Amino acid sequence: MATKFTGGCLCGSVRYECLAEPITMGNCHCRDCQRATGGAYASGLLVPQSAVTVTGDIKYYDVIGDSGSVVGRGFCPNCGSRLFSKPPIPELMGIMAGSLDDPSWFQPAMDLYTASAQPWDYMNPDLPKFAKMPPMAKKIA
Repeated sequence: MATKFTGGCLCGSVRYECLAEPITMGNCHCRDCQRATGGAYASGLLVPQSAVTVTGDIKYYDVIGDSGSVVGRGFCPNCGSRLFSKPPIPELMGIMAGSLDDPSWFQPAMDLYTASAQPWDYMNPDLPKFAKMPPMAKKIA
């Protein structure tokens, strides 16, 4: 993939550009992500926060995640498109795969919080599965 990528919300009020390759990409099956997306999981990528430039207003809704830490869910206040997440690690930023201008290059490397996955959710059998948070993520925090 190219190092630079872009995306935005449905109405065009919020745009972003990232100048770094993702640290990792994955599908989160926790109940919070299920509720936030209205689906079986949230697909996203993790990037250095300093590599992202955002134009437009973002509204954040903070929740206590399964980790016990505050997680922010960023969305466009005009159209409601979910765009970002603020993980407990302030130097990082999550970007929702569906908000990418070209989401075809998104390649999840794992399924996480599979202990909360719904029985009707089909997961790619080739991806590593983690019942909760992957061990590498715990080392970053």
